[in-house]
Amino acid sequence: MRRMIAVRMLQAGQGVREGSRLVGVSPASVSRWKKALQEQGVEARRAKPHPGRPPRLTADQKQRLAEILRRGARAAGFPTDLWTLRRVAQGIQREFGVSYHPGRVWYLLREMGWSPQKPQRRARERDEAAIRTWRAQKGEEVKMK
Repeated sequence: MRRMIAVRMLQAGQGVREGSRLVGVSPASVSRWKKALQEQGVEARRAKPHPGRPPRLTADQKQRLAEILRRGARAAGFPTDLWTLRRVAQGIQREFGVSYHPGRVWYLLREMGWSPQKPQRRARERDEAAIRTWRAQKGEEVKMK
């Protein structure tokens, strides 16, 4: 947006220093934009995003990773159903042959929409019906008081 405003100001005849002050960039940037405008015309106003490093996992691989995570750590061959960053990194290495440091796995998971969660531990003897009955009785006692 700044580039577009500065280029319009230059086209209107304002100077580089004035344009830089008004849009909040260095005069060198506005001079560079002015030169590009003279050489390339109006196309120079468009942003030129830098692509950065390509992702190590493709979109399809990320979908497969999500399926693996949903099935649980036991299904992936781990002794418990708790996914840790180290286990996810090991699973990625096994499944896709791509090495991730466990500390960097978190960024990948967050990008995929996952959040840190820990499975609730419940006793095997837990009787849900008895708990509901007990809670209902306690609720009535509180209402009577």
